[in-house]
Amino acid sequence: MAVEVTLGHAAEAAAAVKDKLVAEGVPAALAAGDSTLWGPEAQTEAAIRLGWLTLPTTSRELLPELTKLVERVRAEGLDHVVLAGMGGSSLAPEVICATEDVPLTVLDTTDPGQVLRALGERLENTVVVVASKSGGTVETDSHRRIYEKAFRDAGIDPADRIVVVTDPGSPLEKTAAEAGYQVFLADPNVGGRYSALSAFGLVPSALAGADVVKLLDDAAEVAPSLARNEGNPGLELGALLGAQALAGRDKLILRDALSDITGLPDWIEQLIAESTGKSGKGILPVVGADSAEAADQFSVDIGPEGDVHVDGPLGAQFLVWEYATAIAGRVLEIDPFNQPNVAESKENTAKILQGRPESAYPVVVDGPVEVYGDVGENCDNLADVLTWVLREIPENGYLAIMAYLDREAAFDAAILGGGDFEQTTEAWAAADVATLRNLLDYRTDHAVTFGWGPRFLHSTGQYHKGGPQVGVFLQITGVNSDDVEVPGRPYGLAELQLAQALGDLGALQSRGRPTVRLHLTDRRAGVAHLLSVAEEL
Repeated sequence: MAVEVTLGHAAEAAAAVKDKLVAEGVPAALAAGDSTLWGPEAQTEAAIRLGWLTLPTTSRELLPELTKLVERVRAEGLDHVVLAGMGGSSLAPEVICATEDVPLTVLDTTDPGQVLRALGERLENTVVVVASKSGGTVETDSHRRIYEKAFRDAGIDPADRIVVVTDPGSPLEKTAAEAGYQVFLADPNVGGRYSALSAFGLVPSALAGADVVKLLDDAAEVAPSLARNEGNPGLELGALLGAQALAGRDKLILRDALSDITGLPDWIEQLIAESTGKSGKGILPVVGADSAEAADQFSVDIGPEGDVHVDGPLGAQFLVWEYATAIAGRVLEIDPFNQPNVAESKENTAKILQGRPESAYPVVVDGPVEVYGDVGENCDNLADVLTWVLREIPENGYLAIMAYLDREAAFDAAILGGGDFEQTTEAWAAADVATLRNLLDYRTDHAVTFGWGPRFLHSTGQYHKGGPQVGVFLQITGVNSDDVEVPGRPYGLAELQLAQALGDLGALQSRGRPTVRLHLTDRRAGVAHLLSVAEEL
């Protein structure tokens, strides 16, 4: 089954862009891996970032070794699969496993509570996949160290339980070899956000029980169409994305429609935001919005319905969206393979960890919520602050909510089996800080995004700093009642989490954009109060 792209009312604008791309020979050139398509400044980077085009074939080399690993893990009764990875190392496996309804615990957080929850779940039956392209990702390195200690403390040899996925020659490969861990080396000519069909996507997904052969088969089936001028879903979709952005509709509302795929917009969010958000340009994906309300927005549905929709199996969708993103980069005249602003927040975090953040005083205290930042005059309470934040969004701007909290904490508010499904869902929503996105989205026509920190730093974080400077930023942090020591490091997860939040805050503030931090002195009470105030705006 191929991917079907239906453009609806947007077809006319996309057609002109598509005709230009065809006249320039772009479809066949991209399918052949032509690194010159994005200009001379991007050529060096593009030359080592186009390996994703052949992954439906080359990734099959991993299958014999991967099959043996899966058989061993099953034989040993290791049925709790934990993935320690950030960005491109975790988002694709999360979608794959959710779609196939196989259990996978994803650790893409530095929140102590979330990590402790994973550690407390059947450690004796746990296998951990440590995935990092660079091999130096601070979050993933911390998770590895924490699990190594946990296994040793339980009398378990970490070499029997830890599997590593990384690029050849990375520091992690060396560490893994010294520790005796099984290592899967990924194609170094594939960037992280394009790595869904590489070892980064396949290894954890196969261990969790997903059918990765079908994933590759579906991608291989659509691959030949990507060289064509007609009947090319990647070209159609890429022309659409580029045409809409050129026309000022640069907020892409991604919606899960009646599809067999679960959660694909979250993966697309990173792919497009990090690939296009630079040089003051970009396409901002918005996940969770019901509809496109403003002139700078347009919607794409994942599934068989919707005026503009993309339908097809997951493996094929991965490849088509990657191709389309590369096409959109060409249309917008940016390099879709670099991420020039990602390191800024990391460097700020490192500086904070080496010293200590300067003490700041809240400008407003409203119950369990402290407010930090330069808010407008006459902001005396939380309702005033939220109202001011919404009013600060400029024309064609957006609001980004960034929560450095435990993204699973809401599940503690209601246990399945304690009531009917509707009551349970309502209880979850009432305790989930992500509900704030919907509440504020209802009160503005502007795009409102939501990201869990530090997860979003590996996706929309690039867009926030490198894309159009029209964002307003609402950061949420909270007091940690627990902490987890990071063995071999002079800090714990609580300190790392706050340093990451403040590091990114500094990067955003240096751009002169409105930035407010809400600090919850009691997390559960703070979330409840925040949602209550937002609901009454």
